[in-house]
Amino acid sequence: MAVEGDQPTFKTVRLDDGRTMAYAEYGDPAGRPVFWNHGTPSSRLVHPDEVVTAELGVRLIVPDRPGFGRSDFQRGRRLLDWPADVAQAADRLGIESFAVVGASGGGPYTVAMAYALPDRVTGAAILGGGGPFDAPGAAAGMTGFRRVGYALTTRAPWLIHGALWLAANPRRDPARFRQRFSAGMAPVDEALMAHPVHQPMFTASYAEAARQGLAGIAQDLRIFGQSWGFPLEEVRVPVHFWHGEQDHSTPPAMARYLADRIPGSRLTMLPDAGHLFFLETACWRDILTDLVDRS
Repeated sequence: MAVEGDQPTFKTVRLDDGRTMAYAEYGDPAGRPVFWNHGTPSSRLVHPDEVVTAELGVRLIVPDRPGFGRSDFQRGRRLLDWPADVAQAADRLGIESFAVVGASGGGPYTVAMAYALPDRVTGAAILGGGGPFDAPGAAAGMTGFRRVGYALTTRAPWLIHGALWLAANPRRDPARFRQRFSAGMAPVDEALMAHPVHQPMFTASYAEAARQGLAGIAQDLRIFGQSWGFPLEEVRVPVHFWHGEQDHSTPPAMARYLADRIPGSRLTMLPDAGHLFFLETACWRDILTDLVDRS
């Protein structure tokens, strides 16, 4: 366990292949365990209202994915490798069953966990999560910044690392990256990003995501452009999708596509919300209450 600056205490577990997974915890240390799959690029530093998390008796565990933050890079990583990593981390922490939440780029990883760990995942929620890039309307309404990334991911994945280095490097200037990343988002998202609590959290998280360089971020983007490796119709854990109608980062069409194909799923569309609605205290309370009640 270690502490760095004003970052929250972080811990590590050693996985079966010798890699280190880093994670942070928020909320009630003795509460019901919920794993949070962070976005891209992001890290263990981004989390919703911790007071609400604690009040609802939830222990929110936020691991860095391989190559992000302080988690070791994993060569040749695929989407379906992640559930095994989380299962091993849960074993190390003495956790048998748990719920899972994914935001933005954490959405595909949450679906993968619901598919691969049906006997351990008690409930799943996806907040503004991404879907398969070949879904109809997948790029509709995206900001220009994300459209470029989408095009590279689907048409020229070998160029992603270089493009990140030249034009979108959070390691070089995380504050400038935050400004570029939020450009073109819905006004409600811009306001949330500029909040005096959220702005430094995101800036620190972008820098932390690129602590080891850009390989982990580039790998995530390449994974999103590949086949997920399993049929959505065979996901046995129902997923509750929450999505903002004003989301210009991951278009609502992605959530509708996934909800239509995963058996037993629900879709809650939020008409006045954008991409970062989970940072709203009241909304996070609704999401977490629903997840805990179903788990």
